[in-house]
Amino acid sequence: MAQQAVQKNTLYVGGLAEEVNESILHAAFIPFGDIKDVKTPLDQATQKHRSFGFVTFLEREDASSAMDNMDGAELYGRVLTVNYALPEKIKGGEQGWAAQPIWADADTWFERQQQEEEMQRMQAENRAAMQAAEDLHRKKKTEEREGEKEEEIEMKDDPMARAEAEVLKQND
Repeated sequence: MAQQAVQKNTLYVGGLAEEVNESILHAAFIPFGDIKDVKTPLDQATQKHRSFGFVTFLEREDASSAMDNMDGAELYGRVLTVNYALPEKIKGGEQGWAAQPIWADADTWFERQQQEEEMQRMQAENRAAMQAAEDLHRKKKTEEREGEKEEEIEMKDDPMARAEAEVLKQND
């Protein structure tokens, strides 16, 4: 069996009493942080929830503290089981597919594409800047070497410069 990815900001809440609805579940978990969504899947036959639900927080840290504090807590006389939720699956088939339309994650796909393009652009700029810096460094080194050669040539032609160089050598 393949390891399923855990959704770190969505919690599975099991052991719900029959009286608990989505607004009660929301009220029980809101002290831990902003909630994005609350679901209590219904039994198709009875139209009542199946004694579990899902609470999705905006922040992972809030979900983590809610799980730490609410797992084993009591709500309407029932002890809750709170864990990170596994991704939704449609019943049937070995893999199961997310119960969302294929276009549901299009926005995040475009965001990921834009982020990827931005990263590539920044890396290209960094490479270009590094190349320019290396080229500049090489050019300066070459100019320095050529400048030293010119000084040597000038000293050979200039008797005063030769005399100064001799004195400097003697002082060292």
